[in-house]
Amino acid sequence: MSELSVIGAGAWGTALACSMASQGDDVVIWALEDEVIGGVNNGHENTVYLPGVPLSKNIRAVSDMAQCARNAKIMIIAVPAQYMRATIQKLSGLVEPETILVSATKGIENKTLSLASDIIDETFPEEVAKKCCVLSGPTFASELVGKAPSAATVASRLPESARKVQKIMSKPFFRLYTHHDLIGVEIGGAVKNVIAIAAGISDGMGFAHNTRAALMTRGLMEMTRLGVAMGALERTFTGLSGMGDLFLTCGSNLSRNRTVGLRLGEGEKLSNILDSMKAVAEGVTTSLSLHNLAKRHAVKMPITLEVYKTLYENKPPKQAVIDLMGRTLKEEFSLNYKR
Repeated sequence: MSELSVIGAGAWGTALACSMASQGDDVVIWALEDEVIGGVNNGHENTVYLPGVPLSKNIRAVSDMAQCARNAKIMIIAVPAQYMRATIQKLSGLVEPETILVSATKGIENKTLSLASDIIDETFPEEVAKKCCVLSGPTFASELVGKAPSAATVASRLPESARKVQKIMSKPFFRLYTHHDLIGVEIGGAVKNVIAIAAGISDGMGFAHNTRAALMTRGLMEMTRLGVAMGALERTFTGLSGMGDLFLTCGSNLSRNRTVGLRLGEGEKLSNILDSMKAVAEGVTTSLSLHNLAKRHAVKMPITLEVYKTLYENKPPKQAVIDLMGRTLKEEFSLNYKR
């Protein structure tokens, strides 16, 4: 069995499998859909989530999680946040003590407001959980498989785990940096999706570069406020998993979350948008989690709040803009992160 495995054969999981297999390593990827498994194994293509991209013959898709877990040195978990708990509970008892789990999930569980690393801590024995890593950064799946030079952050409470993942997963076109701030890296990956929806709404309503730049910059402040309140390091949000991923996701047509916002800004109903998408736009469900996390930590996140109201309370985007621009005037920087 392969020493490298991926749980989740969406576009991102498939791209990470491609990256790891790019220099001849065998990779096993777990998929839910028979169509995906057949396409990967027979046609060497994920026709559902990454169509048109040839995959290495070293990638093998399976439906049995035990096959992914057996002998795995590194196991990447790349499933949507709301399916994270149910997915890894199926792995409980299958993962070997030597395996390093790497969460590539960018979202927050709605019911519990748990980060992916929290769910791993709750599910696995300490000998496995303490080594877990989180992977995040400005990386679109389609560009990673195209070997566009890219960079990301891998964070772990154990430096040796992060360094091991860094060494194994780094490629000539994919450079990984290590960090120890799991909370900051995970919060960055979650908040940027919600701000990307806001940026898309702005673009869809016909606003120009000024508006998007303001949303991105103040969105970065919201990300930092929440992260610091939860125990993250402020400087984390100036890095790849914070500012880097935020700027990428807000400014590109490849972003699913920006696309949702764009179509909302153009007047389309959310239900129609989501029904037309195969892949998950994490920002939609994450906006609910962030709304509740902000209340829990008494942190002001006005852009996130307006995205939440637009998605879940049918607030017209035009009114959301009016309310954001009409807020009480403040200083740009404050030592009080709850403002």
